[in-house]
Amino acid sequence: MDSTLGQRLSTRQKEAPLRIAHLLSSGGFYGLERMLLEHCQYAPGQHRVLLLDGPEPLAQRFREAGVELSRCTGLGSLLRQLGQSDARPTLLNGHGFKGLVYGWLSALCLGLPLIVTQHGFTPRSRKQRFYAWLSLRLCRTAQVRAVVCVADSIARLHRQAGVRAGKLHVLPNGLPPAPAVTYLRPPAAPPGPLIGFVGRLSAEKGPDLFVELAIALCRRNPRLHAVLLGEGPQQEALQQSVDDADLHGRILLPGYRKDLPAWLRALDVLVISSRTEGTPMVLLEAMQAGVPVAAFAVGGIPDVLDHEASGLLVAPGEVDELARQVARLLLDKALCRALTEQARLAQLRHYHLPAQTERWRQLYRNAVGE
Repeated sequence: MDSTLGQRLSTRQKEAPLRIAHLLSSGGFYGLERMLLEHCQYAPGQHRVLLLDGPEPLAQRFREAGVELSRCTGLGSLLRQLGQSDARPTLLNGHGFKGLVYGWLSALCLGLPLIVTQHGFTPRSRKQRFYAWLSLRLCRTAQVRAVVCVADSIARLHRQAGVRAGKLHVLPNGLPPAPAVTYLRPPAAPPGPLIGFVGRLSAEKGPDLFVELAIALCRRNPRLHAVLLGEGPQQEALQQSVDDADLHGRILLPGYRKDLPAWLRALDVLVISSRTEGTPMVLLEAMQAGVPVAAFAVGGIPDVLDHEASGLLVAPGEVDELARQVARLLLDKALCRALTEQARLAQLRHYHLPAQTERWRQLYRNAVGE
């Protein structure tokens, strides 16, 4: 065995296991939550999720996946759990605004090192803009040892806000290896060409822009169907738009689907119409599954996809142009094959979760001064 490699393996074997507490507040199982669950399964260390608030099905999903999870009813409850000698973590990792704030207060009170994972901002209201401003301010303080951003666009916001460059790390989301499963087309999936939106039905994800696009394309192509897979506050308004266009049965809103991987593979085109993004998990899933993607060039999406090489990108908000690119993909199967092959290779090279574990291990060790 190479002596240098042997020394590295010997050193790693001597490393004491870290106890990492992830602080999370969530309304359901979306991209952030999936990233965290898979991170706990694949990244090294002893992981525990402290759920500040969230629905019971979310908690159950983590537990069924073998991830230790405890609920906290407030800051006092969190501090008591973190302070227990038999459960005291080595390191805190805050996710989302509440996870950052509670993590910052816990680090201050208990003297624990804190990492913040920044998944993205949605500053569309005064409250959200305040949350983004405060998050950036807190990341400048000494309590935060490192800020891990899932896209360079998020890191750029931190640099502009004065967060020290040496504290910032860009580490995009990644996927575990694809399961060796054959997915059958869902029985509810309509025949013929099918375009789709996958995500939370809320303003930042742009489902209304997808419906606008789908209405235009369905009127031009009587065989085309569209589907929005997800749920959220805009669902009723979206359904009303579909009904007003007299396209009920052509544009479907079936809500959250447990058989989402099969639905994704049934799509001829995945459309990402988001107004703001980090590194969308569904984008990586489509790349892995061989589904062509047309998207607005927002957030970390242009970092992942190369226009005309691994996907088709248009300027944010340009619905007519996005519709034109979707129509190209529906008509040009050779283009689809070329794009999906390059996208599959890019996902495997750069967004493969097992390959990212060493970077996370080093980030955690650096944060605790090892």
